[in-house]
Amino acid sequence: MRADEVIIAPVLSEKSNTAREGECKKYTFKVSTRANKFDVESAVAELFKVSVTKCNIMIVKGKPKFSRGKGGAIKGNTGNWKKAVVTLAKGDSIQAIEGV
Repeated sequence: MRADEVIIAPVLSEKSNTAREGECKKYTFKVSTRANKFDVESAVAELFKVSVTKCNIMIVKGKPKFSRGKGGAIKGNTGNWKKAVVTLAKGDSIQAIEGV
């Protein structure tokens, strides 16, 4: 897999923003469901020119959704997706996400 196929988007939530603060910065990404830890580590290192020390991957379950329309109620779920938390070496940061 190419590096731009592995990483889909950064996850910018309150919890991920607090993880970025501190000495060892942790960045959270939405990644391809076919990617593994080694793919994510190499993709982050290649795309952002940083050194990765650790990578944790988890599958996030989809949430139930419910909507009402003309035809009645529609029940369904959002899709499952894969999340990666990447820890960088001390002093490294990703400028594209930091906004600096």
